[in-house]
Amino acid sequence: MFVPKFDLFVFDWDGTVMDTTEPIAAGICHAFVALGYKDPGMQAARNVIGLDWRSAILSIEPDFRFDHYDQFEAAYREFYLVKEKGIGIFPGLEDLLRKMKAAGLRLAVATGKSRRGLDRVFAQTGVGDLFEATVTADESAGKPNPLMLQMLSEETGVDISQMVMIGDTEHDLWLAKNAGCASVAVSYGAFPKSELLKWKVPVVDDVPQLATALGVDELLNH
Repeated sequence: MFVPKFDLFVFDWDGTVMDTTEPIAAGICHAFVALGYKDPGMQAARNVIGLDWRSAILSIEPDFRFDHYDQFEAAYREFYLVKEKGIGIFPGLEDLLRKMKAAGLRLAVATGKSRRGLDRVFAQTGVGDLFEATVTADESAGKPNPLMLQMLSEETGVDISQMVMIGDTEHDLWLAKNAGCASVAVSYGAFPKSELLKWKVPVVDDVPQLATALGVDELLNH
């Protein structure tokens, strides 16, 4: 009988489940330039993916004027939403998620997206039914505050120590550390692998490696 290593598998979304890293980063750069700020460059933009919007903007531009906030979001959305329509889930990951769900494993999402944004990509990808609980940045404190995982624990009844957080950024790993749960990093998202390796947690390059790190690799062979 298959015995899971964890009681709840919590996935970040952007750069972990969906291949949105590059258009998000490009959209952030576009919005800064559109509002007359300096182009932060793609790596600086990648580094803030997963944070709530205000934290992301201020970590790039500490002097950002918040009366520009609505204009920034509008410029970003105009650029990004067109591109999002052509983006899918990372190859092989939907198959793994569906097999995990079919095996009775419990899946959740903790994302820097807004609820509106998560609902939109769930509708686009058709995988929303796989996740029994989800929490977004506008419903919680942003990463790396542990509140997201605490809320998921309350909703699911799973103790945080029995969860694993899967993400592509240091923000996800900080979230797990601050909450007190295990974590696995994927190297195919926003953060360079060299940065993720410093955390001394499993860092995986593809879906088969992810399945192994999560202890569910036998599901891929079925």
